[in-house]
Amino acid sequence: MPSRWGDSRRIKIGLLGGSFNPAHEGHLHISMEAKRRLGLEQVWWLVSPQNPLKSTKGLENLNDRVSTARSMGPPPWIKVTDLERSLGSDRTWKTLGLLKRRFPKAQFVWLMGADNLVQIPAWSRWSRLFETVHIAVFDRSPYSHKALSGMASWRFASRRLRVSKPLALWQKTKPMWVYVSQRQHSASSSEIRSRYNG
Repeated sequence: MPSRWGDSRRIKIGLLGGSFNPAHEGHLHISMEAKRRLGLEQVWWLVSPQNPLKSTKGLENLNDRVSTARSMGPPPWIKVTDLERSLGSDRTWKTLGLLKRRFPKAQFVWLMGADNLVQIPAWSRWSRLFETVHIAVFDRSPYSHKALSGMASWRFASRRLRVSKPLALWQKTKPMWVYVSQRQHSASSSEIRSRYNG
């Protein structure tokens, strides 16, 4: 992997995983909010070969999804990747462990919306995520209340950083998570697909 991916410097990198089927303005929005609020130097879009919890129906092939994401013309600090394929991983906990070993000097934070905090207990070995890297959960209506009262939030309540400035996350040596309020963005992959398939 080229050094531009951050393996030779201690830089702050946000990891945004998903099917990106297709990539849209909402992905750009959360990336830009994360960069601004968390002081990130890079955001990596981890375009997943296949989400084990989702049907393959309507799923474009990986190369096309990566190409579509890159064709959006994201800023250079956003790296569109198929790293999970090259790492041979189809589970988030495994991907994070492999990335930490491959890039030991990088400081990673997993980025996700409140809807994912609701469903994360269905993920394989989901608690490992909270033990491996910092996590930033971005507000996404109407999931806020359900997310903050759900299983993941309850189980890792002691790891939640309750501050108004998410930058404080980097002052913690052990993995913590923070809930980030943000301006909402209406775009979603499912809505875009239904518009084209309807």
